[in-house]
Amino acid sequence: MSSGTETGVEVRDVVDAGSARACHRAPGPDAVVALPGADAFPTALREALNRRGLSLERVSERLRARGIGISQATLSSWQRGRSQPERARSLRAVEVLEEILELPGGALRSLLGPRRPRGRIAPVGGEGAGLQVLGKDSVVEKALGERFRHFNRETGSLVVHDVVTLGESGTLSGISTTNVLRAGRAGADRALFVHSFDDDQAEPVDIRVTCGRLGEATYLKGLNSLVLEIRFGRELAKLDTTVVSYEVEVSPSRVRATHYERWARTNLHQYLQQVFFHPGALPSGCRSYFRDQVGSPARAHRPVPLNESHSTHVLASRCKAGVHGMAWEF
Repeated sequence: MSSGTETGVEVRDVVDAGSARACHRAPGPDAVVALPGADAFPTALREALNRRGLSLERVSERLRARGIGISQATLSSWQRGRSQPERARSLRAVEVLEEILELPGGALRSLLGPRRPRGRIAPVGGEGAGLQVLGKDSVVEKALGERFRHFNRETGSLVVHDVVTLGESGTLSGISTTNVLRAGRAGADRALFVHSFDDDQAEPVDIRVTCGRLGEATYLKGLNSLVLEIRFGRELAKLDTTVVSYEVEVSPSRVRATHYERWARTNLHQYLQQVFFHPGALPSGCRSYFRDQVGSPARAHRPVPLNESHSTHVLASRCKAGVHGMAWEF
């Protein structure tokens, strides 16, 4: 479930925060990642200020002591959701705010939505964020149809863990995903995930949801895409978290997989991808990479070693929106 290059089979998985794809061609998985709500940042900022018992005047003074001039009025606008930090100085102020408010690194900055016109924060829709990474007329958009406009807009992914397993012929045999989601608004009770396969023979034959409840499993053969709707079993309160885990077994194929990608519409706190190879079909080399958009040139290549369990992995923290992938050669 991912996108690929010229040779091999691709597989993609789309989850609330993006989409993931495993390929038999070239590098590229997408995983659906949930979007944080537009008011996640101001809410977290207000709560942190209340916990520390600090006035905006005092916070502004501490920022100035660090060489960052942010007025009380600006801080008030941020905590009310009327504007959001976007310029370099403002983003640096957010990082210092995390220290002043004794928050983990990235706790506030990771909640910022996309840059908005005139500094106003409007609700973040699944469509706009998805188009930035997927582009127009993507397989994911076609697979979801009208639902793409509101694609997982009520939740956002915090942590994603993908496990990709290849068989003895080097073809994809299965994918398992664990996704930690946070509700951007009250009432969220489900999320959508999309897996796209470039190889016509690599079709899902079994789906097991180990955390959550399967509400829909539709395979669109013309698009080689699997759409999953997984329900949480309860309605989430605002900023509440839940975990979704599932496994997809794939039918045998004749084309070897050569990469796996996950795309994310917003920042992830952490992304872990593991690939397990069969002892009889070990790769000659593996590398991780990043794409700004599906189909754009891969960059930030980094070799990743194979270990004694015939597997390799890439672990990234504070991941930016885009496509995170791993490729290998036989």
